[in-house]
Amino acid sequence: MPEREITGPVDLCRGRRLNPAAIGYTRRPLHRTAVPGWGRTKRWEYWGLMTPTHMVGVTVSSLDYAGVEALYVLDRATHRETVHEGVVPLARGVELPEQSGTGRARARAGTLAIEIDEEPGATRIRASAPGVELDAVAARADRDSLGVVVPWSATRFQYTVKDVGRPLAGTLVVDGAEHDLGAPGSFAVLDHGRGRWPYSMRWNWGCGHGTVDGRDVAVQVGGAWTDRTGSTENALILDGVLHKESDDLRWEYTPGDWLAPWRITGSRVDLVFHPEHERAAAMNLGVVANETHQCFGTWTGWMSTDDGERVTVDGAVGWAEEARNRW
Repeated sequence: MPEREITGPVDLCRGRRLNPAAIGYTRRPLHRTAVPGWGRTKRWEYWGLMTPTHMVGVTVSSLDYAGVEALYVLDRATHRETVHEGVVPLARGVELPEQSGTGRARARAGTLAIEIDEEPGATRIRASAPGVELDAVAARADRDSLGVVVPWSATRFQYTVKDVGRPLAGTLVVDGAEHDLGAPGSFAVLDHGRGRWPYSMRWNWGCGHGTVDGRDVAVQVGGAWTDRTGSTENALILDGVLHKESDDLRWEYTPGDWLAPWRITGSRVDLVFHPEHERAAAMNLGVVANETHQCFGTWTGWMSTDDGERVTVDGAVGWAEEARNRW
């Protein structure tokens, strides 16, 4: 069934429970996401920055009993990874805004420091750690993003914003070498999350962006965590306009052979993802554990618009991942 489009501001919660009026999707961040309670509340800002030479991931998060912060840099030519991560007990000092596109995010974990600020017309993302300095600007272009509420129950739910393909500028310095983040083909992706999660969960996420046949194409797909909830995080953003896919998608890939092609299909989707590099990350703190396989590469195939036009995505660049969490 088609999902309900929300066109006005709405509160995510009523007290500690999901507000039924918040269930649906948006083209702009409209949800006010103050989530009361403690222990199952998860909040994060993740920025993925892709250029022809590098991929950068920046994470500011609060899981209530811990803040998990990270700065990841991949040199796409040499496949060299630079990783700085830290866990902050009880998420002390972590600052996150209550609505996407407003306020600021801050986190410090040992020698890693991250600052994310909303500025007129853009988001500024700064991070520093030994050997790495990042100062990036992701412009807020006149284009749709995807916001969606996923309802597992009245007390377990997630609001996510996936903003794929934002224009990128700035600099990245790795071991004294400076790299331009504004080269043609560069873009930024935001994953903004707020919610109250079940203890154990698996998810898939894939996204990509590029100019294909002269058109601006952004791919956003997900699975596992949204299945059978009536909500999905699937959409094509074509020339800045969102085309929502409300069907659960079929993800086919081989765990353990992460660099083999991935296939994602549905009634309006037939995609193949071709990995060039796998990032494997794992954390096990007993009660809290995570295992993620995030692959970077190129998309081929098609997605269809709301009026049935099949749009080729061949050459769009991005990533696909599987994550398993106990949290």
